[in-house]
Amino acid sequence: MNRELGAFLQARRSEVVPEDVGLPSGPRRRVRGLRREELAELAGISVEYLARLEQGRTAQPSESVMEALAGALHLTDTERGHLFDLARPGPRRRRPSGRVRRELTQLVDRMDVPALVIGHRLDVLAWNRLGDALFPGLCDRGANLARYNFLQKPARTLYLGWDEVLRATVGQLRLATGQHPDDPALTALIGELSVHSERFRTLWAGRVVRERAHGVKRFAHPVVGELELYYETFGLSGDDGQRLYTLHPEPGSLSEESLRLLASWSV
Repeated sequence: MNRELGAFLQARRSEVVPEDVGLPSGPRRRVRGLRREELAELAGISVEYLARLEQGRTAQPSESVMEALAGALHLTDTERGHLFDLARPGPRRRRPSGRVRRELTQLVDRMDVPALVIGHRLDVLAWNRLGDALFPGLCDRGANLARYNFLQKPARTLYLGWDEVLRATVGQLRLATGQHPDDPALTALIGELSVHSERFRTLWAGRVVRERAHGVKRFAHPVVGELELYYETFGLSGDDGQRLYTLHPEPGSLSEESLRLLASWSV
């Protein structure tokens, strides 16, 4: 049985705006999103088969069915990848060791912008001096970015747009559960966050998946004030799911001056 696949399909079906797929919407519509019958018609499958999928009673649907559902639901590339992870789980992946190569640690230390190495559970595996200074109270042995964002007080005032950061954090963890369904440490982390954060429980129930490789983050840093930084995330080779996360300011900007000040303060 595949309850996670069924729950993901139901969640995405409830988020589709009928007009976006050429269906009428009006005051008589009693359900949010698409009806099961509507999605089945758009995907070219029977309502009975879709019901079995959503109820977790179909073990391994075909690739053509998954492609049809992904198209009908207008899934993003990230959501489509997650759908296939849930529908056709491959052989068990090697459990990540959490160790960072010495050469990578040396590279991070030499970078003149904030840099972190993040694992698939959002564990902070390595960092440089500016990364430590930018995220007060985060960087330490055993640190985890999801715990920091949801459970630690500094995060509430550090981010300008804290709720969007929380949504992105949950989206990344959702992706990780599809890729590493047999990881007990990941399961334990999700349980811990669910127990201690009502906001996490609410967002987790939405089954949103996200993978944000680049963008802009704004901070209200307790030492240097407001910062606007571009972030870039680089997937690292190997099977450990590690990513290099860097942040940099616009050249010549006030944020560049503030980051330079932060660097001098953190010496």
